[in-house]
Amino acid sequence: MTEPACTPEGSAAVASSAVVREWGRRVHAEYRSAAITHHLTLWLIQLGAAPDVLEEGLRIVADELAHAELSHAVHVEAGGPPLPPLPRELLGLTRVKGEPLEAAIARAAVEVFCLGETVAVPLFKELRAPCVVGSARRAFDRILRDEVRHREFGWRVLDDLLALPCADEVCALVVRELPARFGRLRRSYAPEVEGGVPEVIEADAAWGLMPMGNYARVLGATLEREYVPWFAARGIDARAAWHDATALIERRSG
Repeated sequence: MTEPACTPEGSAAVASSAVVREWGRRVHAEYRSAAITHHLTLWLIQLGAAPDVLEEGLRIVADELAHAELSHAVHVEAGGPPLPPLPRELLGLTRVKGEPLEAAIARAAVEVFCLGETVAVPLFKELRAPCVVGSARRAFDRILRDEVRHREFGWRVLDDLLALPCADEVCALVVRELPARFGRLRRSYAPEVEGGVPEVIEADAAWGLMPMGNYARVLGATLEREYVPWFAARGIDARAAWHDATALIERRSG
């Protein structure tokens, strides 16, 4: 299958307001990911994690900052205005008072990496496929190259925690909180929108946007292909957690 030809520099179609909003959101998301990963790596240093884990954490911080810069280049090319700074309270992790450091690390690693970065791999592949605007294509190329390592980092951190004497407590925490984490993912990728979600036009797809329904489809496929078997290998029933998340969403919407 041949790759779509990218538009020459300076000849991209005029970007819609949806394109400007989405790439502005991506700039903030990537920058926030850098800050969160830096905070998580600090916790791993405090825990005494293996040197290769710490080095990978710092490498991911650099990756996310590069992703933010590449996304900002797309935002500027699309005609986006200067972006406001993110609230500082969003640029870090929070820890439940009195909880062990291992629990805080497990919570962050599962939500940000085992869940978020795992679905990001197929998601960015799909976003990249019809993308022909040069700056957006370059952003996707770099992001996709990095996301696989980011995903593996999260599962490595979880495995290391499950090898510690506190493994039972870590596993119980993941089982207890996984339905809520799945619920958050579903609200992000498959929200209930009154009146439906407008379809993404071909011109927007060229900039790397896709219909909201595609996000929901990718998330569902990731559940079956990655979440269920990978959590099962660690003694955790992801399908049961998904069903619990579904029941909770239905109760709230009812």
